[in-house]
Amino acid sequence: MTTFNIMLSSINDVKNFVNIVNKYDFDVDLTSGRYVVDAKSIMGIFSLDLLKPIQINIHSDNAAALESELSQFKV
Repeated sequence: MTTFNIMLSSINDVKNFVNIVNKYDFDVDLTSGRYVVDAKSIMGIFSLDLLKPIQINIHSDNAAALESELSQFKV
């Protein structure tokens, strides 16, 4: 499992993020405080507090490609 923090500061960021994550077939979760949502769900992401960094958990040992695609969102 790979974990790091991201920031999604605009609606376009969220849209781009979801499009990138949906290309991969493994599970990806976002954690903000005590809330955990599916990173492939745009509605789930909008239920989080997007003013603070969000922790991403990639449930795969082969996450290098996804991690490099998400580098623009890393904090």
